Amino acid sequence: MKIRLGYVAIALNLPKVTTSSTVTFTNYNKIQGEENKLNKLKKVGLSNLEDLHTILEYNIENNIHFYRITSTLIPLSTHPEVEFNYRNIFKKDFEKVGKLINSTNMRVDTHPNEFNVINSIRPEVVHNTIRNLWPHVHLFEDLNYPKGKMVIHVGSSKGGKDIALKRFKDNITSKIPQEISNKLIIENDDKTFNILEVLSLCKDLSLPMVLDVHHHNCNNSGENLKDFIEDIFNTWNNESLPPKIHFSSPRDYDNDRKHADFIDAESFIEFLDMCKVIDRDFDIMLESKKKDLALYKLVEDIKKLRPNWVWEDSSTLVI
Repeated sequence: MKIRLGYVAIALNLPKVTTSSTVTFTNYNKIQGEENKLNKLKKVGLSNLEDLHTILEYNIENNIHFYRITSTLIPLSTHPEVEFNYRNIFKKDFEKVGKLINSTNMRVDTHPNEFNVINSIRPEVVHNTIRNLWPHVHLFEDLNYPKGKMVIHVGSSKGGKDIALKRFKDNITSKIPQEISNKLIIENDDKTFNILEVLSLCKDLSLPMVLDVHHHNCNNSGENLKDFIEDIFNTWNNESLPPKIHFSSPRDYDNDRKHADFIDAESFIEFLDMCKVIDRDFDIMLESKKKDLALYKLVEDIKKLRPNWVWEDSSTLVI
């Protein structure tokens, strides 16, 4: 069983590097002249792409093989009132980043924000969600990275969860373009849709499920997670990449939905021990406030608590 660890968006060891510099629509409108507006978007977008390349190089140097790309890479790329042909403008920059990803077999994905609700009862929200998800599909295309996936939650529970789940399925099959639905992986959340509901949904739609362990701890009906791990992993059977897990620790108290700075190593080890009986490779995205620093600390803590466990490299554990 091989487990690769990853982190989200920001490398704190690179303090002056960010892929999330932005331009607000308000500030964009204050810029005089269309050429100046475009130049501002070009400048910020290029800076983000160059810093993404820097972070990926950093990951390679530190043997980190799993990384989440920010959803705000290109400023105002989804705004309906901004015409910005960024795909052509940054074509070579995307290709450069994609070449680095593909040449090192790194796994990357994205996680569109919570405002994207596929099963909203409001048609305009579903329409906006489709518009917002297209850039994620285009990103993977521009990177020449066909393995790319985007994580999304079920979303709204309006009308009751059963009706909301049916609305999600109906919208996936009738409203969401296949180019988008083929890239979706669905995650259980910490307030509404639990592992049973998301697992059933993923089976019905033949989509992979992302298990968020912390969300399960916050939102469950007494289910024992070990009874469902194998079924969750099996939703990935037709995928080219191994199953993906999200793991974080509560910040202030048990089942606090807010994420802690670091990972509690004992809880993490307990989860891995539970997965041993399945003996299947998987990747874990660490959703900690301290990002890459939390990854390094977790590795150090595991080495102290389980000195006999074998590390293939600085972020890959073999049990």
